[in-house]
This record gives sequence, structure tokens and C-alpha cells, in this order.
Amino acid sequence: MKSIKLIALLSTILFALSYPLSAVAHHELGHVEVSADKDKAKTVDLAPNAKSALLIDADTGTIIYEKNSHERLAPASITKVMTMLLIMESLERGEIKLNEKVTVSEHAASMGGSQIFLQVGEVMSVEDMLKGIAMASANDASVALAEKITGSEEIFISRMNERAEQLGLKDTHFSNTNGLPAKDHYSSAHDIAMMSKELLKHPSITKYTGKYQDYLRNETENPFWLVNTNKLVRFYEGVDGLKTGYTSEAKFCLTATAMKDSFRVIAVVLGEPNTKTRNAEVSQLFNYAFSQYTNMPIYQAGDPMGTVKVEKGNVEQVQLKAKHRYSVLLKKGEKLSDIRHEVKFISMLKAPVSIGQPIGKLTVYKGDTTIAEFTVESPIAVEQASWWKLLKRTTGKLFFLD
Repeated sequence: MKSIKLIALLSTILFALSYPLSAVAHHELGHVEVSADKDKAKTVDLAPNAKSALLIDADTGTIIYEKNSHERLAPASITKVMTMLLIMESLERGEIKLNEKVTVSEHAASMGGSQIFLQVGEVMSVEDMLKGIAMASANDASVALAEKITGSEEIFISRMNERAEQLGLKDTHFSNTNGLPAKDHYSSAHDIAMMSKELLKHPSITKYTGKYQDYLRNETENPFWLVNTNKLVRFYEGVDGLKTGYTSEAKFCLTATAMKDSFRVIAVVLGEPNTKTRNAEVSQLFNYAFSQYTNMPIYQAGDPMGTVKVEKGNVEQVQLKAKHRYSVLLKKGEKLSDIRHEVKFISMLKAPVSIGQPIGKLTVYKGDTTIAEFTVESPIAVEQASWWKLLKRTTGKLFFLD
């Protein structure tokens, strides 16, 4: 009897191992499994010539496709994604203004490689230098703005590394602001995608990264023609950024973003053999994302999200509005009826509260399963109230009841 049971068990195992798995489609570790026919699964690498690649939903960071995405590689001028992020954050904080003038130092003017040929002592606006970085990958403008914001390139580089650490980027270290070859200067497709996602929280950046051509020094006899190094902004519908890169070590690199309807994705490829292949493979990544996926908006920028009370603050509560768009990635054809969300705030939030401080969490569910979580940040700073203000507030509640 035992031998009969054993033979039956072995027969079941052999049958299971021989059953074709091509009915299931999924993506993992740089390959997309697709059904070629009923009997055989065909594996397609969407970026076969890239050393490393990543495709994500820009709103959620959900990975759609990846290939060696944590491998540390030379990022070349994609470095400037972090440079532009710090510039945009400085603009947001009011530390610099777009029309503010920048005087070019000897150090900034000495940069080689891609440049807008700044001269020592030349004066140019922050906005024009930002154009030069975003469109022409200007190494000289990157250094000039770094010096304007922090006083020296070295301090700015330190801030770049601090910001990378804050974003949880474990495969990144910067040694300069522009991506010229340097010791201990590296990143990964994953980290570049996350930097790009953070940069896109400043929507005005695409005003510069998405423009195909423009001019600098219009008021002079020798205007400088800018042509975007990212040709996809002209040749792929919906592309409006972000940054190309090339050195002999890094080869041809690109972090690009495209949006169709309300669905924005980010594709990163590193180590491509030439620009034609680089652009073709990024286009293929975009084609895959837009044909297979969509997203569902939860909040649009500016939508009210609720009110959070602040204990002992100079204001008693903060009205929270979505700073940017929140959405979830869905496979096309998925039912939307069982998608729900909730916002939970810290129950005992005490002053002082700083701008950008986490004060709650937005959670999105499909049925009972959590499919996305977002940190909710304070849009304003709340100082601690004076004892006199707290006393008046307390007595007011005691003697002037509703």
C-alpha cells in the first residue's frame, strides 16, 4: 500500500513540473514574462543593450521593469538631476530667485565638457543658467549656481550627498556637481529614478527640461543657441525631460520622463552603446508602460486632505492640501470599484513643526490589501505659542463656550 501511495505522489510531482507556466505574465529582475503561445513562455528584455535600467510610475515609485537597477555605475551628466533638485528647492525656499544675477567665477568658467561658455566675471540670471543646465547640460553653469547657493562647490556637493541620504539612496555618492569623471562619483538606475521622481515634485522644472530649443544672451550681438541634448522631447509625444549623460566610462545614459493623459512614468538607462540605441530602448520602455498600465488619481495638487491639530502651536490647526498629485498604478483592465484610501495624522502633534515635517500618512487599499502608502508633510512651519497666547486660548475656551 505504501509503495502505491509513493508512486502516486511521484506521478503527481512529475505532472506538476511538466505543466506549462506560460499562462502567467509577470515582470521581475529586468525581464518581462509574456505568453508566446499556450506551450512556451517567451522572455523579452526591454533594454537589452543597457548595463542597468529601471522603469517606474512617477507618482508612486512603483517599479514596472528593472534590470541590474542597484548596480553602482558612473552617472555622467545625469548627476545634474540632483544639482537641479537642490536649485529648485532653493528657489522654493526663497534663497534665490529666477531673475537674480549670478557672477561667474574663474573656477566655474574653467569647467570643460558640455558648457555654455561662461566667461570669468560674466553676469547671467539664475533662470538662464538653469536653462543651460537643463537643456545643454552646462557644467560651467552647474558650478556657478552651486557657488551662488552655498558659497562654494564643495559645500554644495556636501548638500547633494546629504540630500541623497535623506532620500534613502544607498547606491549614490557625489564628488562634483556636473558628472565629469571623478573618484568616488557613482549612482544607480534605481537612485537616479528616485532623484528624478523627487525633482518632478517641482512641476516648473519641465518648463526647461521639456523645451527643445531656446537662446541665451539674447540682448547681445552673439546670442547662444540652446538645443536640448534629450532628443526625445521632440520625437516622442509626451516626453518633457529629464537629463542625458555621456562620458567614455559611463557610455550613453538617460533619465527620461513622459506623460500621457494623467499617467507619468520615468525610465532610466545606463551604459548604452550609442544615442540611437539609448533613445530606442527608452522609447520601448515608455511604449510598454503606456500599453500595459494606467493610474488612478487619489488627490490632485491643491485638493484638501484634512485638518491636523497642533498642540501648543501659534496656530491651533493646519489645513492640509495636497502638495502634489497622489495616485496608484494599476494594470489596464483592473476593477477600480474596491480602491479606497484614508489619511491618518499624528494624534499628538506638538509645536514646533517645520515645513516638510512628516505629520501623517495616506494609505490606499484594494479591498483589504494595502497597495500604496505616502508620507504626508506639513505645508507650513508652526512655531510654539507664547505662554500668554496659550493662557488666553485656555481661558477663552473656559469662559466662552459655544
